[in-house]
Amino acid sequence: MTLSNRMRQGALVAVVAAFTAGCASTGSSNSDLEARIAKLQQENEALRDAVVATSAQGGSAPASSSNGTADLPPNAKAGECYARVLEPAVYETRTETITVREASERVELTDPVYEWVEKEVVVKEAWEEVVEVTPAEYGSVEETVIVKEATEKLEIVEAVYEDQTEEVLVKPAYTTWKQGRGPIERIDHATGEIMCLVEIPAEYKTVTRTVLVTPETTTRTVIPAETEVVTRRVMTKAPEVKRVTHPAETKIIKVKQLVKGPEEVRIPVPAETKTITQEYKVSDGELRWRTVLCETNITGDVVKQLQAALKREGYDPVWIDGVYGDKTRQAVTQYQKDNGMASGGLTFETLDKLGVEYRRAI
Repeated sequence: MTLSNRMRQGALVAVVAAFTAGCASTGSSNSDLEARIAKLQQENEALRDAVVATSAQGGSAPASSSNGTADLPPNAKAGECYARVLEPAVYETRTETITVREASERVELTDPVYEWVEKEVVVKEAWEEVVEVTPAEYGSVEETVIVKEATEKLEIVEAVYEDQTEEVLVKPAYTTWKQGRGPIERIDHATGEIMCLVEIPAEYKTVTRTVLVTPETTTRTVIPAETEVVTRRVMTKAPEVKRVTHPAETKIIKVKQLVKGPEEVRIPVPAETKTITQEYKVSDGELRWRTVLCETNITGDVVKQLQAALKREGYDPVWIDGVYGDKTRQAVTQYQKDNGMASGGLTFETLDKLGVEYRRAI
């Protein structure tokens, strides 16, 4: 393997390690972003396998994954490590005037106007008095009535069946692939399997079934109605009632009468507005390649400076021991998010902002 290939392989392995560590500490709640990160992790795993395979064959590392997406940082330098970090979304502050209450109308009502007037009212309703009642007169009449309605009698004629024998298709003919054998057996995944397309004949079965020859029917027999002559008492003359009508009694009284009802008066009420300041997203967060410190080019002294700077800024890494562990990585990620910086790797931008002195690879 040439020196250039070894440098590319070392940089690529460092990128994969740094990217995997950065993604593990990212806590984004955006489901789309999590899906993209998971996809990139799969691509980086594929790249790691490609690097190992290339080292074994003495070739060079691939420049892109199987799906055609570029997986290597552009303009990379030998001896430096790179990682895809999460660039935060960009927001801008806008001030606008909003209406907190629409223009409307206030309704006021005028008082009603009344006046006193004389009015005749009924103090006793008109009524009728019965003075004489002539009773009703009755007589007897005969009439024929039906005591039992005409009906129909239904009788069932049973159906006629016969047995028939026939062949029915149980399973149609079809073709299927079966593994075959050949003079050259499969040695590894690079050789193909021998597959044969085999035709399977249809399957039939002889069945006997009962077939309806004559359906079941019914016959109707009419049974005539039964009648009976009855005598009943009927009114031949209605009763008569003589009534005397007594007129209503009235009285003149003074009442308060409505002359003019209440009226609606509408008074315009102007709209109320308020000036507010809001943040609007200009661009979504995305993953981009950035130069980072990793195991290839980081020292314990730089890590100690980093841990001390994080603790000074209120992001306690727990230990100041020169080891870039999980607690330190979590503190770095939180510091990056709180300061609107790219997160997911120890970028030089983060080190510069924290005031950490480091020596970049030449």
